[in-house]
This record gives sequence, structure tokens and C-alpha cells, in this order.
Amino acid sequence: MAEKEVVETSEAQIAVHWGEEDLYYPSTEFVAQANMTDAKVYERFALENVPNCFKEYADLLDWYEYWHTTLDTSDAPCWKWFVGGKINASYNCVDRHLAKYKNKAAIHFVPEPLEEGYQHITFQELYVRVNEFAAVLRDVCGLTAGDRVTLHMPMIPELPITMLACARLGVIHSQVFGGFSGRACADRIVDSGSHVLITADAYYRSGTLLDHKQNADIAVDLAAKDGQTVDKVLIWQRYPGKYSAKTPMVDGRDHFANDLVKDQYGVRVDPVKMPAEAPLFLMYTSGTTGKPKGCQHSTGGYLAYTAGTSKYVQDIHPEDVYWCMADIGWITGHSYIVYGPLAIAASTVMYEGVPTYPDAGRSWRIAQDLDVNIFHTAPTAIRALRKIGPDEPKKYNYQFKHMTTVGEPIEPEVWRWYYNEVGKGKAAIVDTWWQTETGGFLCSTLPGIKPMKPGSAGPGMPGIHPIILDDEGQTLPQGAGKAGNICIQNPWPGAFQTIWGDRDRFVETYYARYCKDPNSKDWRDWPYMAGDAAVEAPDGYFRILGRIDDVINVSGHRLGTKEIESAALVCEEVAEAAVVPVNHEIKGKEPDLYIALKPGFQASEALEKKINDTVCEEIGKIAKCRKVWIVKDMPNTRSGNIMRRVLGAISNKGDVGDVTTLANPEIVEEIKQMSDESGL
Repeated sequence: MAEKEVVETSEAQIAVHWGEEDLYYPSTEFVAQANMTDAKVYERFALENVPNCFKEYADLLDWYEYWHTTLDTSDAPCWKWFVGGKINASYNCVDRHLAKYKNKAAIHFVPEPLEEGYQHITFQELYVRVNEFAAVLRDVCGLTAGDRVTLHMPMIPELPITMLACARLGVIHSQVFGGFSGRACADRIVDSGSHVLITADAYYRSGTLLDHKQNADIAVDLAAKDGQTVDKVLIWQRYPGKYSAKTPMVDGRDHFANDLVKDQYGVRVDPVKMPAEAPLFLMYTSGTTGKPKGCQHSTGGYLAYTAGTSKYVQDIHPEDVYWCMADIGWITGHSYIVYGPLAIAASTVMYEGVPTYPDAGRSWRIAQDLDVNIFHTAPTAIRALRKIGPDEPKKYNYQFKHMTTVGEPIEPEVWRWYYNEVGKGKAAIVDTWWQTETGGFLCSTLPGIKPMKPGSAGPGMPGIHPIILDDEGQTLPQGAGKAGNICIQNPWPGAFQTIWGDRDRFVETYYARYCKDPNSKDWRDWPYMAGDAAVEAPDGYFRILGRIDDVINVSGHRLGTKEIESAALVCEEVAEAAVVPVNHEIKGKEPDLYIALKPGFQASEALEKKINDTVCEEIGKIAKCRKVWIVKDMPNTRSGNIMRRVLGAISNKGDVGDVTTLANPEIVEEIKQMSDESGL
């Protein structure tokens, strides 16, 4: 094919080659104890019952004042939920549980160093600590409802305490992932208009106590250059009474939070009765390109949705021990470590460090020690645990009743390992699809009702009505075997309200493409566009193919990168796979496939050929990779995600850019050298 003949095809023509997987059914024991077993829930939450059906979630909370309008569409598509209602998120996550659960653990904290042991914070202790720090924020920092505070904190108990203290006052918190740089923190300080930064002196990562305070100094200095002054920096000490950072304190600006709290001993702060539609927090998308987007999440709608999905999808009961192995710096941690579980009186586990430190058995020992029975993690972590310790789970005496996957599509081969080895063939699995912007799960099975299918997120959640649209806005019917843009037809309470300070970008990015009438106040005219490619199976289950931007156009055939990665993982030697597009003057693009092997296997040309042949067998010759690169390790962010941008830059002989956020930046140079020596 000549170069001029290469044309872009529509999302509706994304090639879908994989067959449907077998269904797995939850055990009768699981169903017998499940929070939701009534299949009529889908009727109650049918499209024609939106928005009033979501009252069922909102009624899980305690309200100071009931709402008069379930959904206000007057500023479409900036939806307002439960208007007229008054509520406080901190009260709902802490205070209301004291009568029944004050002596029950709210948070189990697991420090990374083995010798430090576990910390168990009861709801009563959480109540005391949240109140005392709320007093610091109010009386020392002068913060009131509507003010913004930037948090740049690692996974220590003081992080949820700080969040809940902010929520108690109606102060809007913006947590920056602890592994992000001072520059990234500064950008979020400036955008949110924060005058107070709350951080920590140090935290552990892979056995090293890292100086975190240095990022605060960088952030404050850079923010000042961009016109935003930070008046106070509050620093939580990893070891109270001891300063663990080498970076000096700045006189007059920096204060130890631990010392400030001592002066508030016994102080109680009444929760502020906040309007339901008042912002609770900002969560910035990391954004590979362009300015990070400050997703503004509401108080009442968000909390109702996370409480409902925690109860019915995660199947959390107050007597359960629930561990979400995410970082609170991401939306998963906000929704499903802090707000959702605590709203329904869960005992939630926080782990400071790396799940594979000091060895591949660490996660399963934690599960055994704390008697964890609900486990929630990302496919990235599952692949890592499978890679370095595929037989480790069977060594430990734990039993999960329920497991969740989150963050990206999970390949069927990895799913089966998760089910058979981690879940020991007994746990119900919910694979979930959602986003920072959506607040909570959009597609998932209800584990007490719907069967599981490897690699498929499941149908739309009750009250969530997905649809697949092509470029022209035409609906791709269920079972069509074609992929397109997955969109949501209706509003839901967990969805973000807008992009902080940029309504136009909010509308343009998420709603404009398929809007039927920009002047309409009818939510039916404003489908939400997620930006992900997906295919809907004949049974109504959705399989997510990844970002539309990740689709590779090979000679006019659009291939989803996730499908190629899944095909590679069929090979028993493969632990991780990452596909990136490479420019080709004739084909337009072609895939490069990066592979990390399981322990005990060696790289060879024969193995490269085997993997490439497997991809062709599973998908077709159109998916043949230009090159299979077997690497020692993938360039992983400190949150555990493969940084495909870096791999793409290497394959295309471009600039790899900033790699300081990587957990293993040294691997980039090794892969570059391998690429250079290949002559490709």
C-alpha cells in the first residue's frame, strides 16, 4: 500500500478478534451472605427511573436536611445532586458509627518496615484525631468552608485523618500522589489557589526512608514564581517527636503538625453542615499531555455513590476486613480506601510500602495476619505479584471471599491466576471500569447476582447505562463485534461536577462531542464520553480496550493495544506485556511489543518468535509486531503503572522526557541501549 493510501478509520472499525470467555459463578456461600442478591435492582435503576433511583444510595447516609431536588440540570452538563440537602462527609465516615462501632478498628495501618508491627486505629481514636486536627486547620491556619488545601502526603494514617479533618470544616482538599515531584505539587497548588500545604517529613519505599520534605520546599518556591503564595507548611512526622528529613525547616512557615495537635488536646469541632453540592475535594488527573485537570467532586452525590458501590459491589459488611492496595493519592484510594468504606463502617487496611517488599509473600502475609477477606488491587500489581511469586499465595493461610480489580483492563490469563491462585478458586471477583472523573464504578458485576467473565468489566452498574457510539454518533448494537467510544447515557451522583476553574474545558472534553443540543437542559441530550474504546458482548458485558488514543492504525486496521498485550500473555513465559505504536511510512503505524518474563525463563530469539507467533495466532497476521523486546523490567511509575510513553519514545527514537517519577529510572537507559544496538 502506498503512503498516500493510508487513511484513518473510525472508532467503529477498531478490530476486535478475541472470543468470549467462559462464565464463572460465585459460590452459594458467597451469595448467601451478599449485601445485594435482588436482581430487580436493575429494574429499580432502569434508565426511565433516573435520577430518582439514586435515592437508594443517598439513604445510606445521615442527612442534616433532606434534599428537595434530586437532580438539578439548570447548568447542564454541570449536574447538581440532592440540591437543598445538608450533609457532612466527616460525620458520616466517623461520628455516626461511634454508638455501635467505637471500639472497632476503622483503619489498620501496615508500615513497610517489618519490625514496626501493625497499628489499629479505632473509630473512637479516629474521631479524636480528626477533631483535634480540624481544630488546627481552623484555629492555627484560619481555614473555613470553601478554602482549598493541598496535601502531598504518603500512605500514612495521618493522610485520611487530614482529609476527614478538612471535610469536617468544609475545606476542599487536593491530595497529590506522594510519588509526584515538587513541580507536580506546585502546579496543583497554583491551580487550586491553596495557601496551606500539608505534607510529611519522610516515608518508606522499598526499604529506604525517603526525604519527602524536600518536595515541599520545591513546590512552595515554584508556586511563588507562578504567583501563588503558600503561607503555612504543616509537616507530619513519620516518627512523632523525631525529624526524619535532611531538608531543614523554614522558620515561620513550616510547622510540625504533631506539635500543633498537642495544643488541641480534647478539642471537639462541630461538623459544618455543608450543601450536598458543595465541593468535597479536587483530584487532578496526571495527564500525559496538557495541563492536569482538577476534577471537582461534590460532597453529597460523591459520598452517596461511593457508599452504595462499596456496599453492593465490594460487598463490604462492618465485620469484614477490607484491603484496597491502592494509593490514596489516586481516586481509587479516595473512593475505596477512605470515603466509601468508612461511610459504611468498614475496617480498611492501609499499607505504606511496596507490595513485593521485602519479598513476594508480603501481601499474602498481611492478608493472613489481619484476616483480610476482601482484597482490591490493580492488574498492574497482580501481574507484578504473579511475575515474582506465582506460587506464593498457596503458602499462606488466608481466605478472600471477594476480590476486585481496578485501574485498567485485566487480561484473561492474569484473571485466571488471580482467581485460582490468589482467590484459591473460591473468591468472587469483580472487574471494574471507571475513571478519576466518575467518582466510582461504572461497569462491574454485582457479585451476588451476576457471573464473572475473565477480561470483561461486566454490564453497567445499576443506574449506569453505557452505550457504544461511532464517530457519527450512531449506536453500535449489543453483540455487533465492533468497538467504539463507550459513553454513559445518563448522569449519576458520583460524577465530577466540573474541571476546577475551567468549565469550557470540562464541556469540550467530556460532553461536547455527542451533545444533541448545547442549549438543552435535558440530561438525555448530554451523553458522557469517557475517551475509552470498548466492545459490548451479546450478553451486555463490556470489554474495555484502552484509551482511544492508544488504538494503533495498521494499514487502515485499527487494533486495540490491550488485545495485543492479552494475546502475548497467553505465553506461559510472559509476566508483563506493553504495546506501543511505531511510525511506519507505509503502514502508518505498527506495534512494538515489550515483554518482561517470569522468573526462571531466559530471553532468546526463539522466545521472541514464539511470542510474536502467538499474537498472530490469537489475533491475525495484521497484529504481527515489528519487534518483540524482552527486557529485564518495565519502566514503572512509583504507583506501579507501566509508563508506555517512555517505551513509545524509545521505539520511535524520540525524547523519553522526564523519568524522575519512575520507580526504576535506570531501566530506561538499558532499554534505550538495547534499541540502539539493534539497528532498528
